[in-house]
Amino acid sequence: MANLLREGVTSLDITMRLTLGVLALASGVYTYLGVRELLDGSAIMVSFAALIYSVAVSVAIYTFWSFLMRFLPQVQDTVSRVWLAGAMVLGSLMIVAMSSWLNAAALAGGAALEQHLATTLQDYTRNLDESHQRALGAQSLLPDIQLASSRFARLAEAERSGALTGTGGSGTVVQLLSQMSTQLDELGREVAGSAEPVKTLYAEGSAHIAKMRELVSAQGDIKQRTDGFGAEALKLIGVIASLEQASMAPAVRRAADDLGKTFIAPAADGRTSELAGRQTAVVSSVEKSVAAQASALSRAASEIIGAGPVEPARFQALSTAEAVLRYADDFLPSWAGAISIDLLPAVLVLILCVVHAAIRREDDPTAGESMTAAQLVTAMRLLREVEDERLVPARATAPPITTDDNVVTALNPSRAGKKSD
Repeated sequence: MANLLREGVTSLDITMRLTLGVLALASGVYTYLGVRELLDGSAIMVSFAALIYSVAVSVAIYTFWSFLMRFLPQVQDTVSRVWLAGAMVLGSLMIVAMSSWLNAAALAGGAALEQHLATTLQDYTRNLDESHQRALGAQSLLPDIQLASSRFARLAEAERSGALTGTGGSGTVVQLLSQMSTQLDELGREVAGSAEPVKTLYAEGSAHIAKMRELVSAQGDIKQRTDGFGAEALKLIGVIASLEQASMAPAVRRAADDLGKTFIAPAADGRTSELAGRQTAVVSSVEKSVAAQASALSRAASEIIGAGPVEPARFQALSTAEAVLRYADDFLPSWAGAISIDLLPAVLVLILCVVHAAIRREDDPTAGESMTAAQLVTAMRLLREVEDERLVPARATAPPITTDDNVVTALNPSRAGKKSD
């Protein structure tokens, strides 16, 4: 079994080295593609610097895993194995830091940039819709403004016949009510007049959004598409700012606040004290009505304005590496592939460790077995008894030793002569 394992390790040695070389080369190629996007300068200098870096990465990966494949399976003591395992973990982290993230940038950089454009487009679309809604929200105040204006106009018309003070004419009350109606009419015309510019601006912003959407989904160089996207985003930001200025909600709130706070009650001009008293009472009622109407309009305008104006962020172009890091959660398969290219040799190292451990167990069957002192003494005693039992029959069956004259003569001729005498 041990011989078969040794033959297997020997036969696969070239395969493992070739595999390690191919993986190191692949990592170097993708590292070259990734690091080239990060460097600035002339094309020759960028290519040369990226090439040097990728070669250094390939050599480092090949050398690192070659050392571990050679030494870690051979080490037997626990302390050395722990140190080598720690070196493998530390080296793996270094490889991920210097190569794997660049590999991921090369594998998924373009897709990550498209993801960045798509996410930014969603933000700009939301900002445009919010600005449009705020601008249209002021149009919802127009019926309330027109209703209040009509109310004051009807009261002024009724007062001309003396419906409020009991005395007809165009006195103080009529003038006050007509003035309030006129102010509200002017505010309503301003709000109504803002509808067409808002519609035009929203159409312009929608055209920019459509162009940006085409750039996100189009084919071609991602850098050129990113530049075009940035130009459209700058125009869209200007449209959103114009929509914010076209919104009449802040103007309505200011006009409503002014209407309630700057109300000046005119002096009664009645010819009699009784008429003047009735005029003063009506003016007081009008003042309360104006304050209530102004408060209602101000609250409605504040709800439309909300937390504040929409301020879209300026578009920020990213490199492929930055985009891959920012949107790493969306490209986990690419990250897994990039890291696997660099760390797959770790699996080969572990396989070699297991195989060499099995070879050592086959070569030393008693490895891992232990005996107590008493068991050792017993085993030695039994061994001696077995040896004694084996030797006793051998002595009993041995033939007697005889002397042959010919043998003696051959060995000692002088003694043979004496015997003949």
